[in-house]
Amino acid sequence: MEYQAGRKIESGVERDKNVHFVSLGCPKNLVDSQVMLGLLKSDQYGVVSEPERADVIVVNTCSFIESSKVESIDTILELAEYKDTGKCKTLVVAGCLPQRYKSQLLKELPEVDILIGTGEYHRIAELVDWAQKGELPERAYVNKPAFIHTEAHPRLQTGQFFSAYLKISEGCNRRCSFCIIPHLRGNTRSRTVESLVEEATKLALCGVKELNLVAQDLTEYGMEHRYQQMTLEKLLPALCKIEGIEWVRLFYAYPDQFSDELIDIMATEPKVVKYLDMPIQHTNDRILQLMNRKFTRQEILDFVARLRAKMPNIVLRTSIIAGFPSETDAEHEQLLEDLRVLQFDHLGAFSYSKEEGTKAALLGEQIPARTKAKRQRAIRALHQKISSEKTAGLVGQEFSVLIEGEHDETELLLKGRHYGQAPEIDGQVIINDGSASPGDLVRVRITEAMPYDLVGTIIQ
Repeated sequence: MEYQAGRKIESGVERDKNVHFVSLGCPKNLVDSQVMLGLLKSDQYGVVSEPERADVIVVNTCSFIESSKVESIDTILELAEYKDTGKCKTLVVAGCLPQRYKSQLLKELPEVDILIGTGEYHRIAELVDWAQKGELPERAYVNKPAFIHTEAHPRLQTGQFFSAYLKISEGCNRRCSFCIIPHLRGNTRSRTVESLVEEATKLALCGVKELNLVAQDLTEYGMEHRYQQMTLEKLLPALCKIEGIEWVRLFYAYPDQFSDELIDIMATEPKVVKYLDMPIQHTNDRILQLMNRKFTRQEILDFVARLRAKMPNIVLRTSIIAGFPSETDAEHEQLLEDLRVLQFDHLGAFSYSKEEGTKAALLGEQIPARTKAKRQRAIRALHQKISSEKTAGLVGQEFSVLIEGEHDETELLLKGRHYGQAPEIDGQVIINDGSASPGDLVRVRITEAMPYDLVGTIIQ
């Protein structure tokens, strides 16, 4: 897969009608893009990586924070030029941006032919066909999100053949004060265990070894169903029984709904990697309450302690918001001290983004941009020190490493990831001795450490 302002889909078989696709934002958005690609391919569209060769150009957008909105608009305007310089007759903008700004986009982007919301992406082939024939009734198809795809919908797996995201639910019920996701994606709606197992089995038959489970909140999976027939405690063992799947990884979970039974499954099931992404955002109780988070500082500390008591080698990732409205210097310092105690292995620090339509945007005492940036830098500097100490402690150890291919800078090196490194967001293992192919799981001895990456040699 190539990357340019997001994920650009690799060239496939060219046909009489071709689509060029760019997917922006999170892995959950990428899954939607792959379903749209599958639907278009089933409708006899070829997939091309060069926009000048495409009859149809699709941009699946993100509008979570200000920077993602800017990236989405810039990408749309850049690709709109191919309506004049290329073959493009239909420009489609899908996902979060039209869901949030339908009226503005209709007025300000006349070059866009179709706007598709987050709950209408399954209609893309039908709508594109209408547009190509000049029979499109209207430009915008944005309604209250209620759809979630199933195993019955075609999906074109893109990127690395051995690693895939599995979206287990859509939407969110949490209503955090800083977050626009429930407005963009609707309330939680979960897929059945049977549906997910069938899709995962299909992925395994195509060579997928690593399943990355994603949702707005994994721990809400199945919670909207009264009798709790769909839970992570039921889903994980079922996925681990699939032949060919070697790693099952969990993203976006929270302390308040993570059961002891689920911790036991993580600890005892070999295929569930000892890795958890838990975006806590802060540790101060007053700030957590203003964020409308459902857990306290002590619950965070206790949860991490429970995880490490059962799995001493667990790798933890989190996300932190710097400069939330009214955050004081003392609360920021407490956050830093808590992060020293919690010792997260991976951490993303983001300056608070004031988003219209959220409760946090209405709070007084918005923090100046300079102060937010300073606090963000302090969090990142602290974590770089923690990460450097942690990676240094891995020298001499051996890990199973999933080979991704040649290193980006030279064909003389290989790159891969051990269980504690998630695709795209964490560090990597650089291999300077030994041979392997993409998708291989090999034993590697770590010989050198950098703040985020490791260097090693293949020993098996």
